[in-house]
Amino acid sequence: MKIPNICSRKNRILLKELVKTDFKLRYQGSVLGYMWAVLRPMMLFAILYVVFAKILKMGSDIPHYPVYLLAGTVLWSFFSECTSQGIQAIVARGDLLRKISFPKWIIVVSATTTALINFLINLGVVIIFAIINGVTPSLSWLIVPFIVLELYLLSLGISFFLGAINVKYRDISSIWEVFMQALFYAVPVIYPITMVADASPLAAKIFLLNPIAQVIQDVRYFLITNQTITTWNYLPEQLLHFVPVLIVIIIITLGGLYFRKRSKYFAEEA
Repeated sequence: MKIPNICSRKNRILLKELVKTDFKLRYQGSVLGYMWAVLRPMMLFAILYVVFAKILKMGSDIPHYPVYLLAGTVLWSFFSECTSQGIQAIVARGDLLRKISFPKWIIVVSATTTALINFLINLGVVIIFAIINGVTPSLSWLIVPFIVLELYLLSLGISFFLGAINVKYRDISSIWEVFMQALFYAVPVIYPITMVADASPLAAKIFLLNPIAQVIQDVRYFLITNQTITTWNYLPEQLLHFVPVLIVIIIITLGGLYFRKRSKYFAEEA
């Protein structure tokens, strides 16, 4: 995966066409079409809001809790979609791999880029919802895309690594789906991290070393309120502030290297 190859005009055109095709095929045949890009996370948000905010009365002490919950839901949906589509991308494009020769990484990047486009649409919805709910627009909102880039790179690294394994062992995608269901409750999407901190400060510190939790909390901090607990304002040890980013760097590096090593077998195994 050399830089010149990534930046070549031929690869950019191919990537663009694959992204367009992925985006069209994903909603082809559905009555609501592209609206599902917004409806899916919004429906999840509605269910979570009714159950946890209205029935269980969770988040009453958090400023703009509906926005807080929506931001977490949209970010989680992005990570979930990005990894699930990325892991299955090579298998789904096996016919294309056998017909023409091109860099295999483009297939995974196109699948995850489609998920990124869906997220950007939903981020616009979150911003509108935040303004309606009384959140004051701020220049700090401009930092959010850079934070999301970290989550995208994490998703891409996971997709490279598990996607390469999934070509030979198709159970990987199913195992990942089950793992994601468990991981959902280990990330502060529906509950405030303050609940964990009150019960066990050590557990809260461990939670905040998770790159997914770190990104969600950082986005909430810059988008909604600076009262949000984050990795860098809760953990006293400054070196620990870099752990989530270091984890992302390791995953994207090792994932990319393993993907490149296995890519020569994809055409015959996919």
